[in-house]
Amino acid sequence: MKLINKRVLKDVEEDQVSLLPEDPEDMWHAYNLIIPGDLVHAHALRKVVTVNSGTGAAAAERVHTDLTIKVKSTFFDPVISSLRVSGVVASENDHVPMGSHHTLDIEVNRSFTVIKPDGWDSVSKATLSQALSDDKNGAMAAVVMQEGLANICLITQFRTVVKTRVESVVPKKRDTAADQDAGLKRFFEKTLSSLLRAVDFSDSRPLLLASPGFVAQDFKEFIAKRGRDKSDKVLTAVSKQATVIHANSGHVYSLNEVLKSPEVIAKMKDMSYIKEAQYMDNFFDLLKMDDGRAWYGTKAVEKAVADGAVGPGGGVLLVNNSLFRSQELATRKKYVALVDKVKNDGGEARILSSDHESGQRLKMMGDIAATLNYPMMDLDDDGEDEEEPQAVVPERNHEDDYGMLDSVI
Repeated sequence: MKLINKRVLKDVEEDQVSLLPEDPEDMWHAYNLIIPGDLVHAHALRKVVTVNSGTGAAAAERVHTDLTIKVKSTFFDPVISSLRVSGVVASENDHVPMGSHHTLDIEVNRSFTVIKPDGWDSVSKATLSQALSDDKNGAMAAVVMQEGLANICLITQFRTVVKTRVESVVPKKRDTAADQDAGLKRFFEKTLSSLLRAVDFSDSRPLLLASPGFVAQDFKEFIAKRGRDKSDKVLTAVSKQATVIHANSGHVYSLNEVLKSPEVIAKMKDMSYIKEAQYMDNFFDLLKMDDGRAWYGTKAVEKAVADGAVGPGGGVLLVNNSLFRSQELATRKKYVALVDKVKNDGGEARILSSDHESGQRLKMMGDIAATLNYPMMDLDDDGEDEEEPQAVVPERNHEDDYGMLDSVI
């Protein structure tokens, strides 16, 4: 997604943002960004009926125009990455009267503008930041390399972004073995430092190492050794996550064949949701232990957050993104405030996709749950006053929850 324009109005930060989707993946980020109540301005194709003043005959034609609508609903089809935004026309237009209903088709390579009349809250800003980032959720890190050359990339389902290119002189085999080893070590050190600067490995992230010969395998071993020598948990995790595969050269075009490998395809599948699945696994594990460190439902979670129990040391707030799409502003603000409170307390807030398996598992818990950094008991004592129905904890191992969807987006 490319930022075309950002207009800052007085007293309202980032009130109006114009964006250009560059690939089908951007449709998903646009869907998460646009919520009921927003104003969206975009290209529209509208059927217009005109009446001939002389004959009285009516004729229909389709006209291209730009419309601003106040959003009532959105529909995203993940199979074809299609996004439709429906609402009522909110600005004057020569072809469409104010207040009439219209559905905008948000398309790749066609810009649109989002206006949030109530301002951009922290969740919306985080969603926008993610949409504009090359390092989107689920992006796989890759290093395609040969002796003296490495291209460090981020790979998503739809594109490959080259973050940086590393070049270093490595003596040829006709030179002494010591010179060659020293040159290769310098190359690996330079590549590793560039990789760590270009890619965030703080979360679990797969790493693909591709090369002709044994260069990639040697680089993986170099990372592992460096992790052991420095007792660096990040480097140790990076080496364990790395998958080595053959490539014809260290040039980026070699990735075309690499990415068709069944091994790589399997590695990338559902990659966006690995961390979310781990959080849900941990939640169900704690819930089975029944020791007061796992709670679900709005009332119980609100109490835990207010007490500071969803903070550093294991506290994680899990919220489905559907709760931020409510047409009630007060409802959205309530859940945004929960996210902000947890982050301010030093805990972690994770917004899950309600369309994905992890989000479906969370939906059984009322769309919101939390793991606590210390036990709290009897948070649901006044559960009879809950406005929403209580979720029923399934009597199954958490591993069984993975099978509850026939298809996963």
